[in-house]
Amino acid sequence: MNLDEEQRKKVPQWVEQGLKLSEIQSRLASELGVSMRYMDVRLLVDDLKLTPKDSERAKAIQSPLAAPAATTAPKGAPGGKPAVAAQKREEPAGAAAGGISLSVDQIARPGAVVSGKVTFRDGNTADWYVDQMGRLGLVPQQAGYRPPAAEVQEFQMALESELSKSGF
Repeated sequence: MNLDEEQRKKVPQWVEQGLKLSEIQSRLASELGVSMRYMDVRLLVDDLKLTPKDSERAKAIQSPLAAPAATTAPKGAPGGKPAVAAQKREEPAGAAAGGISLSVDQIARPGAVVSGKVTFRDGNTADWYVDQMGRLGLVPQQAGYRPPAAEVQEFQMALESELSKSGF
């Protein structure tokens, strides 16, 4: 997307205010009428040689070598796969507002840029992934399970927050 000079001057102001990329994306749409994908906003900020303040926190994340590896399957996972669990270290994000919890795999599943697990309020779990095209996918443990739309939205916000801490 091409922004005019006046629109380009707004973005550094928003970054200085400490807005996240998703918030900048929302402001571009609401205030300037410019619809951009998240990745386009990320590239715009990079082109303007700006550093969002939330990415400074991502650098402070502890080294993966310092934490012990998880070797047990999560509760409710049918049969757990010890070989897969030994390859992955999960970083619990804790329970997000509303009781949704998620974790990020240290080693992404094949075909994914990043992946992990989510537990919804009703106790159902699903594997999630983001592919190379930036598409989010959910693979529920229980066949045919579809989480409520409100919980999916909460999951997406919690996921965005967790991934921003990891530098995504």
